[in-house]
Amino acid sequence: MRMTLQDWALLLLLSVLWGGSFFFVAVAVEALPPLTVVALRTGIAALVLLVVLRLRKEAWPFAKGAVAAFFIMGLLNNLLPFSLLFWAQTMIPSGLASILNATTPLFSIVVAHFLLTDERMAPNKAIGILFGFLGVAILLGGEVLGGASIASLGMLACLGAALAYGFAGVFGRRFKAMDLTATRVAFGQLVATTIMMLPIISVVDRPWTLPPPGLPAIAAVLALAIVSTALAYVIFFRILASAGAVNVALVTLLVPVSAIVLGTLILGEELAARHYIGMGLISIGLLAIDGRIGERLSVKAWIRRNRPCEPKP
Repeated sequence: MRMTLQDWALLLLLSVLWGGSFFFVAVAVEALPPLTVVALRTGIAALVLLVVLRLRKEAWPFAKGAVAAFFIMGLLNNLLPFSLLFWAQTMIPSGLASILNATTPLFSIVVAHFLLTDERMAPNKAIGILFGFLGVAILLGGEVLGGASIASLGMLACLGAALAYGFAGVFGRRFKAMDLTATRVAFGQLVATTIMMLPIISVVDRPWTLPPPGLPAIAAVLALAIVSTALAYVIFFRILASAGAVNVALVTLLVPVSAIVLGTLILGEELAARHYIGMGLISIGLLAIDGRIGERLSVKAWIRRNRPCEPKP
């Protein structure tokens, strides 16, 4: 599918919303435990999407066969990755966390290759994974060579989150056969995640014993839930419907840019040169996986573009 100007505008907006999520988390975890931030994010976002469902007069999504799937999807797509990413951001800059999160498509391809019969590894995907994990090796290299550290644990947590997203992408394919709209799926998994998070934070964080957070943390949590989750889901599914999954995946390349800009300008974060080199290699890998760059550079494509026009009879 070709992307319209509106699709591109929405894609850029989505990248800012998702890039902003790393900034909002960095502010929120200064005053609240990571697991509590996860529960607040999913709970508030679920309430917002409930309003969206009511306004659209869409049916309640919790059919008998969907409930278990929502809980599994909530675990893989929200609880595990959010918890790992938020915990990681107590140790590493938000920009670095966003770069490592950009490896999600790499893990998705590997997981799909082993678990799905119709998603085998293509040559461009193998090349993309090679470049992507070379970038990861450079990102981790400085910390690993210096011995185990808090920062290296944070980076490994981000990679664990990306792996969880990879499994979520494979598992999420089953919702297509359930005749559920994308908004209903998003709402169902957020509700399931919140239900799972409540007993966890009751035991681990005991939020009622915590001092009240300041206005910056409250604003960050609200923005994270409403803007970077509920609104972002709506925009994501709008692009998905109009431009397709391949095009919407381009947001992965753009999210680290906005996250780094926000982290640098507002939070005063600084990234090392190797972080930008690693991001560049991951971006090359993602472009190779996308396939369009290779297709445009191929010999056949060059011949088609430069073939002289045949005279009309």
